[in-house]
Amino acid sequence: MTEIRIETPLTNDAISGLHAGDAVLLSGVLYTARDAAHQRIVAALEAGAPLPFALPGQAIYYCGPAPTPPGRAIGSAGPTSSYRMDPYAPVLYREGLKASIGKGDRGLAVREACREHCCAYLVAVGGAGALLADCVSEAEVVAYPELGPEAVRRLVVRNLPLIVAYDAHGGSVFPGDEPLAACPAGTRPCESSP
Repeated sequence: MTEIRIETPLTNDAISGLHAGDAVLLSGVLYTARDAAHQRIVAALEAGAPLPFALPGQAIYYCGPAPTPPGRAIGSAGPTSSYRMDPYAPVLYREGLKASIGKGDRGLAVREACREHCCAYLVAVGGAGALLADCVSEAEVVAYPELGPEAVRRLVVRNLPLIVAYDAHGGSVFPGDEPLAACPAGTRPCESSP
């Protein structure tokens, strides 16, 4: 298994170098958001209103952390089931989001959006929230504090361990998923910048 270190903000070059099954250590800034936050972000996009953060090059972690213990940056921070964000993910990929992080498989539209917009879906190990929290050095709420654990948080992470589940080439790590056909020559989004 190949282990690849990547940092946010993510570029097309970084995403195109990932393939389903690769082990990734992600460092940099990422943002948490779950169902309710996604609904608000997409509503803001449709209304032309300001967003909690700029989407291009960013990664969203589907996580609602536990309360923060004294002396820690964040409480247990495991992934939540990703399929609940399927209605929103293609919209955010189209707007420049480069990666989403969660657990479990997703609908075909998300796989196709990863291929069409040069993005990746990464999975974290469920049940390992305390271990994953050790990778977080900073955490602050940046939007929708009334949502409690589902508020949008800005995290600074170092070497967050993840697996590439869907890549930008149509690949999937889940058994039974056939590879998607490659985009036609001249329309491969990973070949264009940024």
